[in-house]
Amino acid sequence: SGESGAGKTESTKLLLQHIMNLCKGNLQLEQQILQVNPLLEAFGNAQTVMNDNSSRFGKYIQLRFHKNTVRGAKLSEYLLEKSRVVQQDTGERNFHIFYYMFAGLSTVEKEMYGLLDPSLYRYISGQFGTQDVVQHWKHKYQEVCNALDMVGFQEQEQVDMQAILAGVLSLGNVTFEPEERDGSVKVSEASQGWLKAAAVKVNTLDLLVCFLLCFPRSPSVSCCCSPCADARDSIAKVAYSRVFGWIVCKINELLAENVDPEVELREIGILDIFGFENFAVNRFEQLCINLANEQLQHFFNHHIFQMEQSSYKEEELPWETITFNNNEPVLNLLLAKPLGLLSLLDEQSAFPQATDKTLVDKLNSSFKGNLHFEPGRGHVLGFSIIHYAGKVQYMAGGFLEKNRDTLPANIRGLFINSITPLLSVLFTGKALAVLWLAELLIFLCPCQHSLMVLMEKMYSASPHFVRCIKPNSQKEPGVVDSQVVLLQLRYNGLLETIRIRRDGYSWRPSFEEFSER
Repeated sequence: SGESGAGKTESTKLLLQHIMNLCKGNLQLEQQILQVNPLLEAFGNAQTVMNDNSSRFGKYIQLRFHKNTVRGAKLSEYLLEKSRVVQQDTGERNFHIFYYMFAGLSTVEKEMYGLLDPSLYRYISGQFGTQDVVQHWKHKYQEVCNALDMVGFQEQEQVDMQAILAGVLSLGNVTFEPEERDGSVKVSEASQGWLKAAAVKVNTLDLLVCFLLCFPRSPSVSCCCSPCADARDSIAKVAYSRVFGWIVCKINELLAENVDPEVELREIGILDIFGFENFAVNRFEQLCINLANEQLQHFFNHHIFQMEQSSYKEEELPWETITFNNNEPVLNLLLAKPLGLLSLLDEQSAFPQATDKTLVDKLNSSFKGNLHFEPGRGHVLGFSIIHYAGKVQYMAGGFLEKNRDTLPANIRGLFINSITPLLSVLFTGKALAVLWLAELLIFLCPCQHSLMVLMEKMYSASPHFVRCIKPNSQKEPGVVDSQVVLLQLRYNGLLETIRIRRDGYSWRPSFEEFSER
Protein backbone atom coordinates (compact mmCIF):
# COMPACT_ATOMS: atom_id res chain seq x y z
CA SER A 1 0.00 0.00 0.00
CA GLY A 2 1.00 3.65 -0.32
CA GLU A 3 0.26 6.84 -2.23
CA SER A 4 -0.18 6.87 -5.96
CA GLY A 5 3.33 6.75 -7.42
CA ALA A 6 4.96 5.31 -4.29
CA GLY A 7 6.13 2.18 -6.13
CA LYS A 8 3.50 -0.47 -5.31
CA THR A 9 3.34 -2.06 -8.78
CA GLU A 10 7.13 -2.11 -9.18
CA SER A 11 7.50 -3.60 -5.69
CA THR A 12 4.92 -6.25 -6.60
CA LYS A 13 6.92 -7.22 -9.67
CA LEU A 14 10.13 -7.46 -7.62
CA LEU A 15 8.36 -9.54 -4.97
CA LEU A 16 7.02 -11.92 -7.64
CA GLN A 17 10.50 -12.29 -9.13
CA HIS A 18 11.93 -12.99 -5.67
CA ILE A 19 9.35 -15.66 -4.87
CA MET A 20 9.87 -17.30 -8.27
CA ASN A 21 13.62 -17.32 -7.71
CA LEU A 22 13.20 -19.02 -4.33
CA CYS A 23 11.02 -21.87 -5.59
CA LYS A 24 12.84 -23.34 -8.57
CA GLY A 25 10.31 -25.53 -10.28
CA ASN A 26 8.03 -25.09 -13.27
CA LEU A 27 10.14 -22.55 -15.13
CA GLN A 28 7.63 -22.11 -17.97
CA LEU A 29 4.78 -21.29 -15.56
CA GLU A 30 6.99 -18.95 -13.56
CA GLN A 31 7.98 -17.07 -16.72
CA GLN A 32 4.34 -16.84 -17.80
CA ILE A 33 3.35 -15.35 -14.44
CA LEU A 34 6.05 -12.70 -14.79
CA GLN A 35 5.33 -11.98 -18.46
CA VAL A 36 1.63 -11.14 -18.11
CA ASN A 37 2.54 -7.82 -16.44
CA PRO A 38 3.11 -5.85 -19.70
CA LEU A 39 -0.37 -6.90 -20.81
CA LEU A 40 -2.08 -5.85 -17.58
CA GLU A 41 -0.23 -2.54 -17.45
CA ALA A 42 -1.02 -1.68 -21.07
CA PHE A 43 -4.77 -2.12 -20.58
CA GLY A 44 -5.09 -1.18 -16.89
CA ASN A 45 -2.52 1.58 -16.31
CA ALA A 46 -2.40 5.23 -17.38
CA GLN A 47 -0.49 8.46 -16.85
CA THR A 48 -1.83 10.71 -14.07
CA VAL A 49 -0.45 13.93 -12.61
CA MET A 50 0.96 11.88 -9.70
CA ASN A 51 2.35 8.88 -11.59
CA ASP A 52 3.32 8.18 -15.21
CA ASN A 53 2.38 4.50 -14.87
CA SER A 54 -0.53 4.56 -12.43
CA SER A 55 -2.56 1.38 -11.88
CA ARG A 56 -6.19 2.28 -12.58
CA PHE A 57 -7.46 -1.01 -11.18
CA GLY A 58 -6.67 -3.24 -8.24
CA LYS A 59 -5.20 -6.69 -8.72
CA TYR A 60 -4.93 -9.60 -6.34
CA ILE A 61 -2.48 -12.30 -7.46
CA GLN A 62 -2.89 -15.72 -5.87
CA LEU A 63 0.16 -17.99 -6.25
CA ARG A 64 -0.64 -21.64 -5.53
CA PHE A 65 2.06 -23.98 -4.26
CA HIS A 66 2.58 -27.71 -3.80
CA LYS A 67 5.77 -28.87 -2.10
CA ASN A 68 7.31 -25.39 -2.41
CA THR A 69 6.77 -25.28 -6.17
CA VAL A 70 4.39 -22.88 -7.91
CA ARG A 71 1.72 -25.02 -9.55
CA GLY A 72 -0.66 -22.28 -10.69
CA ALA A 73 -1.85 -18.73 -10.24
CA LYS A 74 -5.06 -16.73 -10.38
CA LEU A 75 -5.56 -13.02 -10.99
CA SER A 76 -8.56 -11.06 -9.67
CA GLU A 77 -9.17 -7.48 -10.84
CA TYR A 78 -11.11 -4.86 -8.93
CA LEU A 79 -12.69 -1.55 -9.85
CA LEU A 80 -11.25 -0.72 -13.26
CA GLU A 81 -11.51 3.06 -13.73
CA LYS A 82 -13.77 2.83 -16.79
CA SER A 83 -14.52 6.55 -16.84
CA ARG A 84 -10.92 7.20 -17.95
CA VAL A 85 -11.86 5.75 -21.37
CA VAL A 86 -14.12 8.75 -22.05
CA GLN A 87 -12.61 11.55 -19.94
CA GLN A 88 -9.17 12.58 -18.63
CA ASP A 89 -8.19 15.70 -16.72
CA THR A 90 -5.43 18.12 -17.75
CA GLY A 91 -2.01 16.48 -17.60
CA GLU A 92 -3.48 12.96 -17.71
CA ARG A 93 -3.86 10.35 -20.43
CA ASN A 94 -6.18 7.53 -21.41
CA PHE A 95 -5.11 3.90 -20.87
CA HIS A 96 -1.64 3.16 -22.29
CA ILE A 97 -2.86 0.70 -24.94
CA PHE A 98 -4.42 3.42 -27.11
CA TYR A 99 -1.09 5.29 -27.43
CA TYR A 100 0.84 2.04 -27.93
CA MET A 101 -1.42 1.18 -30.87
CA PHE A 102 -0.90 4.53 -32.60
CA ALA A 103 2.87 4.23 -32.14
CA GLY A 104 3.25 0.53 -32.93
CA LEU A 105 0.80 -0.21 -35.75
CA SER A 106 2.02 0.07 -39.32
CA THR A 107 0.35 2.46 -41.77
CA VAL A 108 -1.43 -0.46 -43.44
CA GLU A 109 -2.71 -1.75 -40.08
CA LYS A 110 -3.97 1.70 -39.11
CA GLU A 111 -5.89 1.89 -42.36
CA MET A 112 -7.36 -1.55 -41.68
CA TYR A 113 -8.61 -0.39 -38.27
CA GLY A 114 -9.71 3.01 -39.57
CA LEU A 115 -7.31 4.91 -37.32
CA LEU A 116 -6.44 8.49 -38.26
CA ASP A 117 -4.19 11.08 -36.62
CA PRO A 118 -4.43 10.64 -32.81
CA SER A 119 -5.01 14.37 -32.27
CA LEU A 120 -8.45 14.01 -33.90
CA TYR A 121 -9.92 11.78 -31.19
CA ARG A 122 -11.91 13.26 -28.32
CA TYR A 123 -11.13 10.33 -26.03
CA ILE A 124 -7.38 10.96 -26.31
CA SER A 125 -6.44 14.16 -24.53
CA GLY A 126 -3.27 16.23 -24.64
CA GLN A 127 -0.31 16.15 -26.99
CA PHE A 128 0.58 12.78 -28.45
CA GLY A 129 4.20 12.83 -27.25
CA THR A 130 7.76 13.59 -28.28
CA GLN A 131 9.70 11.37 -30.68
CA ASP A 132 11.44 9.63 -27.75
CA VAL A 133 8.11 8.95 -26.06
CA VAL A 134 6.63 7.57 -29.29
CA GLN A 135 9.63 5.23 -29.67
CA HIS A 136 9.07 4.06 -26.09
CA TRP A 137 5.39 3.40 -26.87
CA LYS A 138 6.39 1.51 -30.02
CA HIS A 139 8.62 -0.75 -27.93
CA LYS A 140 5.81 -1.24 -25.41
CA TYR A 141 3.39 -2.18 -28.19
CA GLN A 142 5.76 -4.97 -29.24
CA GLU A 143 5.90 -6.15 -25.62
CA VAL A 144 2.10 -6.31 -25.57
CA CYS A 145 2.02 -8.29 -28.83
CA ASN A 146 4.58 -10.74 -27.43
CA ALA A 147 2.57 -11.12 -24.22
CA LEU A 148 -0.64 -11.73 -26.20
CA ASP A 149 1.10 -14.49 -28.16
CA MET A 150 2.55 -15.99 -24.99
CA VAL A 151 -0.80 -16.02 -23.16
CA GLY A 152 -2.36 -17.80 -26.13
CA PHE A 153 -4.51 -15.20 -27.87
CA GLN A 154 -5.31 -16.29 -31.43
CA GLU A 155 -4.35 -13.94 -34.26
CA GLN A 156 -8.00 -13.23 -35.12
CA GLU A 157 -8.75 -12.47 -31.45
CA GLN A 158 -5.94 -9.93 -31.41
CA VAL A 159 -7.26 -8.32 -34.60
CA ASP A 160 -10.80 -8.19 -33.19
CA MET A 161 -9.58 -6.70 -29.92
CA GLN A 162 -7.77 -3.85 -31.67
CA ALA A 163 -10.76 -3.32 -33.95
CA ILE A 164 -12.95 -2.86 -30.85
CA LEU A 165 -10.48 -0.35 -29.36
CA ALA A 166 -10.39 1.59 -32.65
CA GLY A 167 -14.21 1.52 -32.71
CA VAL A 168 -14.33 2.92 -29.17
CA LEU A 169 -12.18 5.90 -30.25
CA SER A 170 -14.37 6.57 -33.32
CA LEU A 171 -17.53 6.32 -31.23
CA GLY A 172 -16.20 9.05 -28.93
CA ASN A 173 -16.28 11.53 -31.84
CA VAL A 174 -19.99 11.00 -32.54
CA THR A 175 -21.93 14.13 -31.53
CA PHE A 176 -25.61 15.03 -31.56
CA GLU A 177 -27.75 17.97 -32.65
CA PRO A 178 -31.46 18.85 -32.58
CA GLU A 179 -33.69 17.93 -35.52
CA GLU A 180 -35.08 21.19 -36.92
CA ARG A 181 -38.48 19.73 -37.81
CA ASP A 182 -39.68 18.38 -34.47
CA GLY A 183 -37.02 19.11 -31.84
CA SER A 184 -35.87 15.49 -31.57
CA VAL A 185 -32.15 14.63 -31.71
CA LYS A 186 -30.01 13.20 -34.49
CA VAL A 187 -26.36 12.41 -35.10
CA SER A 188 -24.69 15.61 -36.25
CA GLU A 189 -23.76 15.90 -39.91
CA ALA A 190 -20.12 16.56 -38.98
CA SER A 191 -19.80 13.22 -37.16
CA GLN A 192 -21.49 10.93 -39.70
CA GLY A 193 -18.07 9.67 -40.80
CA TRP A 194 -17.14 8.76 -37.23
CA LEU A 195 -20.42 6.89 -36.85
CA LYS A 196 -19.66 4.88 -39.98
CA ALA A 197 -16.13 4.15 -38.72
CA ALA A 198 -17.53 2.83 -35.44
CA ALA A 199 -20.32 0.93 -37.23
CA VAL A 200 -17.76 -1.04 -39.23
CA LYS A 201 -17.08 -2.83 -35.97
CA VAL A 202 -20.76 -3.09 -34.96
CA ASN A 203 -23.04 -3.42 -37.95
CA THR A 204 -26.17 -2.28 -36.13
CA LEU A 205 -24.71 0.71 -34.36
CA ASP A 206 -26.64 3.18 -36.50
CA LEU A 207 -29.83 1.34 -35.49
CA LEU A 208 -28.85 1.66 -31.84
CA VAL A 209 -28.27 5.37 -32.23
CA CYS A 210 -31.83 5.66 -33.51
CA PHE A 211 -32.98 3.89 -30.35
CA LEU A 212 -30.90 6.24 -28.22
CA LEU A 213 -32.66 9.19 -29.74
CA CYS A 214 -36.05 8.02 -28.53
CA PHE A 215 -35.90 10.27 -25.47
CA PRO A 216 -38.77 12.64 -24.61
CA ARG A 217 -38.60 15.81 -26.63
CA SER A 218 -37.48 18.85 -24.76
CA PRO A 219 -37.27 22.54 -25.60
CA SER A 220 -33.71 22.45 -24.27
CA VAL A 221 -31.16 21.23 -26.80
CA SER A 222 -28.66 20.28 -24.07
CA CYS A 223 -31.44 18.42 -22.27
CA CYS A 224 -32.08 16.35 -25.40
CA CYS A 225 -28.48 15.73 -26.41
CA SER A 226 -27.03 14.96 -23.00
CA PRO A 227 -28.69 11.51 -22.56
CA CYS A 228 -27.46 10.53 -26.03
CA ALA A 229 -23.88 11.56 -25.18
CA ASP A 230 -24.13 9.70 -21.85
CA ALA A 231 -25.34 6.57 -23.64
CA ARG A 232 -22.50 6.87 -26.19
CA ASP A 233 -19.95 7.08 -23.38
CA SER A 234 -21.57 4.17 -21.52
CA ILE A 235 -21.20 1.98 -24.63
CA ALA A 236 -17.51 2.91 -24.90
CA LYS A 237 -16.88 2.20 -21.21
CA VAL A 238 -18.61 -1.17 -21.14
CA ALA A 239 -16.92 -2.32 -24.37
CA TYR A 240 -13.48 -1.48 -22.95
CA SER A 241 -14.17 -3.04 -19.54
CA ARG A 242 -15.40 -6.24 -21.21
CA VAL A 243 -12.19 -6.47 -23.23
CA PHE A 244 -10.15 -5.97 -20.04
CA GLY A 245 -12.14 -8.61 -18.15
CA TRP A 246 -11.78 -11.02 -21.08
CA ILE A 247 -7.98 -10.56 -21.04
CA VAL A 248 -7.90 -11.40 -17.30
CA CYS A 249 -10.05 -14.51 -17.94
CA LYS A 250 -7.65 -15.65 -20.68
CA ILE A 251 -4.65 -15.09 -18.39
CA ASN A 252 -6.28 -17.19 -15.67
CA GLU A 253 -6.93 -20.01 -18.15
CA LEU A 254 -3.22 -20.00 -18.98
CA LEU A 255 -2.04 -19.90 -15.37
CA ALA A 256 -4.56 -22.36 -13.85
CA GLU A 257 -2.97 -25.20 -11.88
CA ASN A 258 -2.92 -28.62 -13.52
CA VAL A 259 -3.07 -30.88 -10.44
CA ASP A 260 -5.39 -33.45 -8.92
CA PRO A 261 -8.32 -31.62 -7.24
CA GLU A 262 -7.67 -33.61 -4.05
CA VAL A 263 -4.12 -32.25 -3.72
CA GLU A 264 -4.00 -29.56 -1.05
CA LEU A 265 -2.39 -26.38 -2.34
CA ARG A 266 -0.96 -23.59 -0.21
CA GLU A 267 -1.23 -20.00 -1.28
CA ILE A 268 0.53 -16.65 -1.22
CA GLY A 269 -1.64 -13.71 -2.27
CA ILE A 270 -0.25 -10.31 -3.29
CA LEU A 271 -2.57 -7.31 -3.38
CA ASP A 272 -1.50 -4.37 -5.55
CA ILE A 273 -4.22 -1.74 -5.46
CA PHE A 274 -4.33 1.92 -6.47
CA GLY A 275 -2.94 4.27 -3.85
CA PHE A 276 -4.54 7.17 -1.99
CA GLU A 277 -5.20 10.10 -4.34
CA ASN A 278 -5.69 13.81 -3.77
CA PHE A 279 -5.69 15.78 -7.04
CA ALA A 280 -6.53 19.41 -7.81
CA VAL A 281 -9.94 18.06 -8.91
CA ASN A 282 -11.23 14.88 -7.21
CA ARG A 283 -14.28 13.04 -8.53
CA PHE A 284 -16.32 9.92 -7.94
CA GLU A 285 -13.37 7.70 -8.93
CA GLN A 286 -11.10 9.24 -6.28
CA LEU A 287 -13.78 8.63 -3.64
CA CYS A 288 -13.89 4.91 -4.57
CA ILE A 289 -10.09 4.69 -4.59
CA ASN A 290 -9.73 6.46 -1.25
CA LEU A 291 -12.46 4.30 0.29
CA ALA A 292 -10.44 1.22 -0.69
CA ASN A 293 -7.39 2.74 0.98
CA GLU A 294 -9.40 3.60 4.11
CA GLN A 295 -10.42 -0.08 4.38
CA LEU A 296 -6.83 -1.26 3.91
CA GLN A 297 -5.66 1.19 6.58
CA HIS A 298 -8.32 -0.15 8.96
CA PHE A 299 -7.18 -3.69 8.16
CA PHE A 300 -3.60 -2.65 8.98
CA ASN A 301 -4.68 -1.01 12.25
CA HIS A 302 -6.69 -4.09 13.23
CA HIS A 303 -3.73 -6.45 12.84
CA ILE A 304 -0.90 -4.23 14.05
CA PHE A 305 -2.54 -2.48 17.00
CA GLN A 306 -5.77 -4.11 18.10
CA MET A 307 -4.76 -7.79 17.75
CA GLU A 308 -1.23 -7.16 19.03
CA GLN A 309 -2.26 -5.33 22.16
CA SER A 310 -5.16 -7.68 22.91
CA SER A 311 -2.71 -10.64 22.91
CA TYR A 312 -0.55 -8.84 25.49
CA LYS A 313 -3.63 -8.26 27.62
CA GLU A 314 -4.73 -11.90 27.37
CA GLU A 315 -1.30 -13.09 28.55
CA GLU A 316 -1.36 -10.49 31.37
CA LEU A 317 1.90 -8.92 30.24
CA PRO A 318 2.82 -5.48 31.60
CA TRP A 319 1.90 -3.08 28.82
CA GLU A 320 1.13 0.59 28.39
CA THR A 321 -1.55 0.91 25.71
CA ILE A 322 -0.40 2.63 22.52
CA THR A 323 -2.99 4.93 20.98
CA PHE A 324 -3.30 5.07 17.21
CA ASN A 325 -5.28 7.01 14.64
CA ASN A 326 -8.39 4.82 14.37
CA ASN A 327 -10.16 5.55 11.07
CA GLU A 328 -13.38 3.67 11.94
CA PRO A 329 -15.39 6.93 12.14
CA VAL A 330 -14.44 7.72 8.51
CA LEU A 331 -15.53 4.25 7.38
CA ASN A 332 -18.81 4.67 9.24
CA LEU A 333 -19.34 8.00 7.50
CA LEU A 334 -18.86 6.31 4.13
CA LEU A 335 -20.32 2.82 4.62
CA ALA A 336 -22.92 2.93 7.41
CA LYS A 337 -26.44 1.80 6.51
CA PRO A 338 -28.87 3.35 5.94
CA LEU A 339 -27.31 6.78 6.52
CA GLY A 340 -23.73 6.44 5.23
CA LEU A 341 -22.55 8.46 2.25
CA LEU A 342 -22.75 5.55 -0.20
CA SER A 343 -26.21 4.56 1.02
CA LEU A 344 -27.43 8.12 0.53
CA LEU A 345 -25.82 8.16 -2.91
CA ASP A 346 -27.69 4.98 -3.86
CA GLU A 347 -30.91 6.44 -2.49
CA GLN A 348 -30.54 9.60 -4.59
CA SER A 349 -29.57 7.53 -7.66
CA ALA A 350 -32.91 5.74 -7.44
CA PHE A 351 -34.85 9.02 -7.84
CA PRO A 352 -35.16 10.06 -11.53
CA GLN A 353 -35.57 13.71 -10.54
CA ALA A 354 -32.51 13.79 -8.27
CA THR A 355 -29.50 15.88 -9.30
CA ASP A 356 -25.95 16.25 -8.03
CA LYS A 357 -27.18 19.39 -6.25
CA THR A 358 -29.90 17.49 -4.35
CA LEU A 359 -27.30 14.87 -3.43
CA VAL A 360 -24.96 17.49 -1.97
CA ASP A 361 -27.85 19.11 -0.06
CA LYS A 362 -28.75 15.70 1.37
CA LEU A 363 -25.16 15.02 2.44
CA ASN A 364 -24.79 18.47 4.01
CA SER A 365 -27.92 18.01 6.11
CA SER A 366 -27.16 14.39 7.05
CA PHE A 367 -23.55 14.96 8.13
CA LYS A 368 -23.91 18.36 9.76
CA GLY A 369 -21.53 18.40 12.74
CA ASN A 370 -19.63 15.28 11.65
CA LEU A 371 -15.93 15.90 12.33
CA HIS A 372 -14.90 14.05 9.17
CA PHE A 373 -17.21 15.87 6.74
CA GLU A 374 -17.11 19.49 5.53
CA PRO A 375 -19.64 21.11 3.17
CA GLY A 376 -18.32 22.82 0.05
CA ARG A 377 -17.54 26.50 0.45
CA GLY A 378 -19.10 29.27 -1.61
CA HIS A 379 -20.67 28.11 -4.87
CA VAL A 380 -18.62 24.88 -5.07
CA LEU A 381 -20.85 21.88 -5.77
CA GLY A 382 -18.98 19.44 -3.62
CA PHE A 383 -17.85 18.41 -0.14
CA SER A 384 -14.69 17.45 1.74
CA ILE A 385 -13.87 14.31 3.71
CA ILE A 386 -11.14 14.19 6.36
CA HIS A 387 -9.49 10.88 5.45
CA TYR A 388 -6.79 9.12 7.46
CA ALA A 389 -4.29 10.61 4.97
CA GLY A 390 -5.71 14.14 5.06
CA LYS A 391 -8.57 16.26 3.77
CA VAL A 392 -9.79 15.69 0.21
CA GLN A 393 -12.30 17.95 -1.55
CA TYR A 394 -14.59 16.10 -3.95
CA MET A 395 -16.45 17.72 -6.84
CA ALA A 396 -19.94 16.22 -6.88
CA GLY A 397 -20.62 16.81 -10.58
CA GLY A 398 -21.28 13.47 -12.27
CA PHE A 399 -21.66 11.46 -9.02
CA LEU A 400 -25.21 10.31 -9.76
CA GLU A 401 -24.53 9.47 -13.41
CA LYS A 402 -21.43 7.45 -12.56
CA ASN A 403 -23.14 5.65 -9.71
CA ARG A 404 -26.06 4.71 -11.97
CA ASP A 405 -23.69 3.85 -14.84
CA THR A 406 -26.72 3.51 -17.10
CA LEU A 407 -26.46 1.40 -20.21
CA PRO A 408 -29.25 1.26 -22.81
CA ALA A 409 -31.23 -1.96 -22.39
CA ASN A 410 -30.83 -2.93 -26.06
CA ILE A 411 -27.01 -2.79 -25.93
CA ARG A 412 -26.58 -6.52 -25.23
CA GLY A 413 -28.43 -7.51 -28.38
CA LEU A 414 -26.38 -4.98 -30.34
CA PHE A 415 -23.11 -6.57 -29.32
CA ILE A 416 -24.33 -10.17 -29.63
CA ASN A 417 -25.21 -9.46 -33.29
CA SER A 418 -21.91 -7.72 -34.00
CA ILE A 419 -19.96 -8.64 -37.12
CA THR A 420 -16.80 -8.61 -34.95
CA PRO A 421 -16.70 -12.17 -33.49
CA LEU A 422 -15.00 -11.13 -30.26
CA LEU A 423 -17.74 -8.61 -29.37
CA SER A 424 -20.32 -11.35 -29.73
CA VAL A 425 -18.28 -13.67 -27.49
CA LEU A 426 -17.90 -10.99 -24.80
CA PHE A 427 -21.68 -10.69 -24.46
CA THR A 428 -22.73 -14.35 -24.67
CA GLY A 429 -22.11 -17.64 -22.92
CA LYS A 430 -19.58 -18.15 -20.16
CA ALA A 431 -17.75 -14.89 -20.81
CA LEU A 432 -21.01 -13.00 -20.40
CA ALA A 433 -21.83 -14.60 -17.06
CA VAL A 434 -18.39 -13.97 -15.56
CA LEU A 435 -17.96 -10.42 -16.79
CA TRP A 436 -21.54 -9.31 -16.21
CA LEU A 437 -21.30 -10.46 -12.59
CA ALA A 438 -18.06 -8.52 -12.17
CA GLU A 439 -19.76 -5.39 -13.50
CA LEU A 440 -22.80 -5.88 -11.28
CA LEU A 441 -20.51 -5.89 -8.26
CA ILE A 442 -19.74 -2.29 -9.08
CA PHE A 443 -23.09 -1.19 -10.54
CA LEU A 444 -25.14 -2.29 -7.52
CA CYS A 445 -23.18 -0.04 -5.17
CA PRO A 446 -20.00 1.80 -6.15
CA CYS A 447 -17.06 -0.37 -5.21
CA GLN A 448 -18.72 -1.55 -1.96
CA HIS A 449 -19.47 -5.17 -2.91
CA SER A 450 -16.25 -5.66 -4.83
CA LEU A 451 -14.26 -4.35 -1.87
CA MET A 452 -16.24 -6.51 0.54
CA VAL A 453 -15.22 -9.66 -1.34
CA LEU A 454 -11.60 -8.48 -1.35
CA MET A 455 -11.56 -7.69 2.38
CA GLU A 456 -13.02 -11.12 3.21
CA LYS A 457 -10.00 -12.66 1.45
CA MET A 458 -7.64 -10.37 3.37
CA TYR A 459 -9.09 -11.11 6.81
CA SER A 460 -8.93 -14.89 6.21
CA ALA A 461 -5.17 -14.74 5.52
CA SER A 462 -2.03 -14.19 7.58
CA PRO A 463 -1.02 -10.73 6.41
CA HIS A 464 2.36 -9.15 5.81
CA PHE A 465 2.37 -5.43 5.03
CA VAL A 466 4.64 -3.75 2.50
CA ARG A 467 4.37 0.02 2.98
CA CYS A 468 5.64 1.97 -0.03
CA ILE A 469 6.86 5.51 0.68
CA LYS A 470 6.98 8.16 -2.02
CA PRO A 471 10.28 10.12 -1.79
CA ASN A 472 9.08 13.33 -3.46
CA SER A 473 6.06 14.82 -5.25
CA GLN A 474 7.89 15.79 -8.46
CA LYS A 475 8.38 12.23 -9.81
CA GLU A 476 12.16 12.85 -9.66
CA PRO A 477 14.71 10.03 -9.11
CA GLY A 478 17.32 10.30 -6.36
CA VAL A 479 15.49 13.10 -4.47
CA VAL A 480 14.19 12.60 -0.91
CA ASP A 481 11.89 15.31 0.47
CA SER A 482 11.96 14.69 4.23
CA GLN A 483 8.67 16.52 4.85
CA VAL A 484 6.85 14.47 2.18
CA VAL A 485 8.26 11.27 3.68
CA LEU A 486 7.45 12.25 7.28
CA LEU A 487 3.83 13.07 6.38
CA GLN A 488 3.37 9.57 4.92
CA LEU A 489 5.02 7.91 7.95
CA ARG A 490 2.59 9.77 10.19
CA TYR A 491 -0.71 9.15 8.43
CA ASN A 492 0.15 5.51 7.66
CA GLY A 493 0.63 4.87 11.39
CA LEU A 494 4.22 3.75 10.84
CA LEU A 495 5.64 5.79 13.72
CA GLU A 496 3.24 4.04 16.11
CA THR A 497 4.06 0.72 14.42
CA ILE A 498 7.76 1.23 15.08
CA ARG A 499 6.99 1.99 18.71
CA ILE A 500 4.83 -1.10 19.22
CA ARG A 501 7.50 -3.27 17.57
CA ARG A 502 10.26 -1.67 19.66
CA ASP A 503 8.44 -1.89 23.01
CA GLY A 504 6.71 -5.20 22.30
CA TYR A 505 7.89 -8.78 22.09
CA SER A 506 9.57 -9.24 18.76
CA TRP A 507 10.71 -12.88 19.15
CA ARG A 508 7.93 -15.39 19.77
CA PRO A 509 9.13 -18.99 19.58
CA SER A 510 6.66 -21.84 19.95
CA PHE A 511 6.87 -23.91 23.15
CA GLU A 512 8.36 -26.72 21.06
CA GLU A 513 11.14 -24.48 19.71
CA PHE A 514 11.84 -23.15 23.21
CA SER A 515 12.07 -26.58 24.83
CA GLU A 516 14.39 -27.84 22.08
CA ARG A 517 16.78 -24.95 22.74
